[in-house]
Amino acid sequence: MQLLIVIRMLGLLLMVFGLTFVPPWFVGWLMGDDDLSPFLLSFVVSISLGGLLWGLTRQYRREMKLRDGLLIVVSFWMVLGLIGATPIYLQPELGLSFSQAVFESVSGITTTGATVITGLDELPRSLLFYRQQLQWLGGLGIIVLVVAFLPLLRVGGMQLYKGEITGPIKDTRLSGRISETAKALWLVYTGITVLCALVYKIEGMTWFDAVSHAFTTVATGGFSTHDASFGHFNDLTMEVTAMIFMILGATPMALHFIALRRGTLEGYLQSGELRFYLLWMTAVAVLAVLFFVMHLPEGSWLEDLRYLLFNLVSFATTTGYTAADHTQWGAFLMLLLVSTAIIGGCAGSTTGGMKSVRVMLLTRQGLNEVRRLVHPRAVFVTQLGGRPVAPSVIAAVWAFFAAWIMAFVVIFFAMLFTGMDLTSALGAVLATLTNLGPGIGSVSANFAGETTAVLWIGMFAMILGRLEIFTVLAILLPMFWRR
Repeated sequence: MQLLIVIRMLGLLLMVFGLTFVPPWFVGWLMGDDDLSPFLLSFVVSISLGGLLWGLTRQYRREMKLRDGLLIVVSFWMVLGLIGATPIYLQPELGLSFSQAVFESVSGITTTGATVITGLDELPRSLLFYRQQLQWLGGLGIIVLVVAFLPLLRVGGMQLYKGEITGPIKDTRLSGRISETAKALWLVYTGITVLCALVYKIEGMTWFDAVSHAFTTVATGGFSTHDASFGHFNDLTMEVTAMIFMILGATPMALHFIALRRGTLEGYLQSGELRFYLLWMTAVAVLAVLFFVMHLPEGSWLEDLRYLLFNLVSFATTTGYTAADHTQWGAFLMLLLVSTAIIGGCAGSTTGGMKSVRVMLLTRQGLNEVRRLVHPRAVFVTQLGGRPVAPSVIAAVWAFFAAWIMAFVVIFFAMLFTGMDLTSALGAVLATLTNLGPGIGSVSANFAGETTAVLWIGMFAMILGRLEIFTVLAILLPMFWRR
């Protein structure tokens, strides 16, 4: 373990993150916010602390090892939650405790979307923009953004890239150098966000709402500038647009890049993971609609059906927007909607959850085991994209599944230990570990009334879910710290 390299990289990352306090300050200045000092102070703190850490260790230059990269990624996400909470904690209008401010920050950067803030419509524009921007930066990963420019700093970035990118296969490149891959992913991500903002504006949103919601739609984050979330707009066209861009956010960014480079949709059609994800989402939608029509046909059911489908896409992509209260349709639909976040979207996308590629591989491997009972001597190969999947990848997927279930159980009982009721504890772990945001029970709308213990357990669960468990668990092993 080379702690000086870890400290130097943390300093560098903090200085980069400090620059992200400038856009909210500028937006607040343009829109006439009274007090912008929280962002100025946060900028000074982040730049100063980062500069100090980097300056003290800048002469230490050695090759970064995998363990160094893992520790940097986990440490930065923890430090980021603390530094990112500074402008939130300093907002006089909010009156949040330290724990609540950090929870809001961690929820933003992990694109979870769970919130402790109410009265959003009355808050300063700078703070609202900052929350949206946090989710956009966390969607693809701020470390991946830094990796794109690491060659200028003469630092290798593969170790950092592997620590933050999602999915069971972490060394897929779009070009020879990992920095070029990171640049390509961020360019595509930015381009989709710009397009989303333009469409929202054309459909009637203000520029502020259009840009803010484009950030969290493509990042599948779910923060909104209004208490009513996406239901504030009550516009079918905007809802359809949001559904399309949420699905684009849940699609691997690499597929978008390949489609743009080749000028064809062939990559989407050939992606077994994307086909599986869309088929699974369609099956859940059919089940939800059938149940809805059979059991809830009263009143303006066509309008309710529209809201149901919007919420379904939002929850299945772990975005967390709501067009209507998801608890109003009964226990079955409520739990079905929230549970879709367990699978989440595709690997290499901005979504949370276990990722559909893992579920697909587990399903195919399970079917092969059943076939092997019928034909014991036959050889069955699990394939992905027409190619056999290495046994080591299958083993890693099974290990991840076991670790995810164990984490779910432990966090669930930890929530119960704080005094939460059974339903609320289940809702809290589903909302945080899957990076969804909305839950069920007392956390169906927000976490504003929860205890400090619940908030810190939730923060741990959000980081665990965003970094896909193994990255965090690795640094907890005694062997990680041995020479």
